[in-house]
Formats: sequence, C-alpha cells, structure tokens
Amino acid sequence: MKLVKHISEAQLKTLADFKVGDTVKVHQRIKEAGKERVQIFEGLVIAKKGGTGTNGTFMVRKISYGVGVERIFPLHSPNIVKLEVSKPGAVSRAKLYYVRKRLDNLPRFRKSKVVKKA
Repeated sequence: MKLVKHISEAQLKTLADFKVGDTVKVHQRIKEAGKERVQIFEGLVIAKKGGTGTNGTFMVRKISYGVGVERIFPLHSPNIVKLEVSKPGAVSRAKLYYVRKRLDNLPRFRKSKVVKKA
C-alpha cells in the first residue's frame, strides 16, 4: 500500500484554486497526427467530484454555436497544461446541473449586499 500511495502522491498536480460556479479556461494538450498543440476550453464549472485526490474530476460546460458542450476533466491529468479562473462566481449550490435547462446558461448568483450609509 505504501508503494501505491507514493505513486499516487507523485502524480498530484497543483492547479489554480477554483470552485463550482467559476468560469475557467482549461489549457489542454491535444495530440493529432504526430503533432502536439494546446487547446483552450473555456466554460462554467458545474460540478466537482472525487475530492482533491487522484480520482478527482471537474465538469465544465460551455455554449458552442448554440449547442451546450460539457467536458469532464481529471483533476490531476498530465494533459492539463494550465487552468485559469477568468471569472469567479458565488453560487448557492454544489452542483449546477440546472444550468442545462436554462437557455442563457447563467446560474443564479448570490445577490451582493449593498450597505447604504446615512
């Protein structure tokens, strides 16, 4: 068991801190026809599963030409080059699956409290 734990700890990567509701840019390494390039997938994080261990995943959703596209990324994949948080979000749910049914693909964000001074 110590060997398995050592190998799994060696595979862990440190990515940018992000949470459900954030809009992120995932820079992913793609191999095609013997060439390698980096492709950016930008969208809304609608779910995180598996914690922060080697089995952790996160799901990103975007609208491409009017069609919703979802991708599930392993959290510690060697193909993920970089992860940027382009717009932080504050939502009141852990999973944003209801966004699939909404036409505008925007979650319901918390209202920011405005304090009026007299």
